[in-house]
Amino acid sequence: MDEAEMTKRLEMLRIEHRDLDAAIDALSANTSDQLQVARLKKRKLMLKDQIALLEDYLIPDIIA
Repeated sequence: MDEAEMTKRLEMLRIEHRDLDAAIDALSANTSDQLQVARLKKRKLMLKDQIALLEDYLIPDIIA
């Protein structure tokens, strides 16, 4: 996977993460289906980890 593909994937993951955040808020306010909310939160955490990995790869550490 080259840098352009990684950047595109990173943006897609960020969009999905934001969408899940909105879905969790809406579901929490309108229903008592805590199992579904928990599943969405777990998915959101997995996305956050993937985002962090891609960001670490794309943005190298600079020792000053």
